[in-house]
Amino acid sequence: MPPPQDVVKVAIQYLDQFPLFIEIDQKKPLSAIVQEVCETWKLPDPAQFTLQYGDGNTEFYITEKNRNDVKNGAILKLAVSQERMARELHEKLLSTSMEAKLEAVKSLAKLAADPSFAREFIARDGIAALTQMVDVDLGELLAFTLTAFLELMDHGIISWDNLTVSFVKKIASYVRAPNLDATLLQRSLAILECMVLNSLNLYSVVSQEITVGQLINHLQVSNQEIQTNAVALLNALLLKAPEETKQELANSPCQKQLRTVILNSVIRGQQIVGTEMAHQLYVLQVLSLNLLEERMMTKMDPQDQAQRDTLFELCRIAFDAEAEAASAPGGTLDRRKGVYSKDYKKLGFTNHVNPALDFMQTPPGMLALDNMIYFAKHHTDPYVRLVLENSCRDDKHECPFGRSSIELTGMLCETLHVGEPPTETGQDFCPMFFTHDRAMEEMFCVCIQLLNKTWKEMRATSEDFGKVMQVVREQIVRALVARPKSLDQFRNKLQSLSYTEILKIRQTERMSQEEGDSHTAPIVELREKLQPEILDLIRKQRLNRLCEGTLFRKISSRRRQDKYWYCRLAQNHKVLHYGDVEEGTGVPSIEALQEKLAIVDVKAVVTGKDCPHLKDKSTQRQNKEMQDLAFSILHDPDEALNFIAPNKYEYCVWTDGLSALLGKEMGSEYTRTDLEMLLSMEIKLQLLDLESIPIPETAPPLPKEPSNFDFAYDYS
Repeated sequence: MPPPQDVVKVAIQYLDQFPLFIEIDQKKPLSAIVQEVCETWKLPDPAQFTLQYGDGNTEFYITEKNRNDVKNGAILKLAVSQERMARELHEKLLSTSMEAKLEAVKSLAKLAADPSFAREFIARDGIAALTQMVDVDLGELLAFTLTAFLELMDHGIISWDNLTVSFVKKIASYVRAPNLDATLLQRSLAILECMVLNSLNLYSVVSQEITVGQLINHLQVSNQEIQTNAVALLNALLLKAPEETKQELANSPCQKQLRTVILNSVIRGQQIVGTEMAHQLYVLQVLSLNLLEERMMTKMDPQDQAQRDTLFELCRIAFDAEAEAASAPGGTLDRRKGVYSKDYKKLGFTNHVNPALDFMQTPPGMLALDNMIYFAKHHTDPYVRLVLENSCRDDKHECPFGRSSIELTGMLCETLHVGEPPTETGQDFCPMFFTHDRAMEEMFCVCIQLLNKTWKEMRATSEDFGKVMQVVREQIVRALVARPKSLDQFRNKLQSLSYTEILKIRQTERMSQEEGDSHTAPIVELREKLQPEILDLIRKQRLNRLCEGTLFRKISSRRRQDKYWYCRLAQNHKVLHYGDVEEGTGVPSIEALQEKLAIVDVKAVVTGKDCPHLKDKSTQRQNKEMQDLAFSILHDPDEALNFIAPNKYEYCVWTDGLSALLGKEMGSEYTRTDLEMLLSMEIKLQLLDLESIPIPETAPPLPKEPSNFDFAYDYS
């Protein structure tokens, strides 16, 4: 018979003693269990010992709070208590022996991830002892010191503001040092990133010590981990920088070099861009696009002469053949100002007399005018051709350049989420935005020509303006989904998405959604008959997917981690197996996952804001996307197994599968989509023999009985 629920069988090791196999009563105090073990091995002073478990790289103490994590078959270790270990390691750090210091920091690197030990060590002013060791020679001792420091600070027990400026400058000096060991460089970059993200005072110090040029040097190495840490630090500096500093960085000479290095050394220089690097590139892309927010939210000032001259310049480029005379004092430009109102109408502004009023809506604000003048100056021939072509059309069929540019800029800002902060788990960066210094403006130039082309293909009139913009939005979104590597690829993809092609795609999607969606009584009855069978098929698929398992990322509230854990369902659908794994190791076997959770112990499954790991104050900054991907399994005794799904699909699969295991309805959007698709396919198969035969709304009436049955065969 299996042991009672509150009893687990474990093995306990201690030095060279023969392992002790015992049953732990989870209701008995932990101190009493430790005392019994010490008595078995005749060890004095049981108060100096406690139980511990680990995987060789990290070690964790078993406390009253986490003791229920111990499962049957676990291999534990009798170790000295947190208090005693913290005291001994602190004493070794303060000793004059380098061997003792090295031994201490190696142990710290393993124990620092344990919260209970971290509290004891930090309470003894252990952080100060570690920071005093950064002046040692570059080598193994320093590498373990920085590793332990980073792990201890990650618990949030002590504020980053407590660190001294000299310590910050010392860490920064390692980043500037040539030919530094890769491990030291990674740790130093990671520490500086945390300093910037968690302390405004330390940000000002780091921003003075580290330049973009120095980070560019680290992006040119072949080590992708160093590249990732360098981009992460760059993103942290951009996130915390004042707006004026961000604009200075955007306009600095090293900005072009940074973009070129990222494109050639990071995006194109690596065969595969890792998940963490993909996230950092996504963050950098968002931060770069967000530099446009100020212009996007700035209204045009009708009294600003420089802005008015920009409008005059649009007219001059489009309608003046004598460009040199226009730029001279008293030339064409001065003479034409009085008659520009009709030119504004040809340009397609809504307000012909005062087009400045067209730029009062934010977004897109002045960003629309910036895009228009960029198109006119850098792509003059297409600009002149587009404007003159439409100015020669009938007013009804004219594609208004001014109005189109303003609406298109607003659409691009909305599509690219300009002004929105980066999400915690986003990875959808587009290589195209790293191929040009003015990627947004170049994208506008491509899209405004697409809009004019689509307008002609639709034979649109002024009343169809909204419909044309909807088609253009769809063309742009579908092209961006392909993540074009260059502006040329983006342009070519848009060319293939003509209005005719969009209609075909819409028709195909509509047919796939609407086929079988008949409201006739026979079809409705058939759907009701088939639905339980289809739902059972979906349930089996969800459970099979849970048996395959999923790799989940561990996310800290203070910084991202490169740590993962895997969870999968046993083939008998009775136990969830989970445990820490390394990225890229493939699907671990059931035996490799040490932790277990019986399905019968599950109380409930909660999602979103109801999850325990999203209720803490430290996680209040988590964004909506993370809330949409969070779910937790509540189990006895009042414990929870917390998840952050890698994407929406895995979230739906797991919540559906867990609901099915608990005998509840599967309510995700993917279940509804799969149900509709499978029902549609099954109904078409069922009705295959009735093809081209109309199905009546109601069953045909039965005919009257004949007056006689003489036609019947008489067997007598």
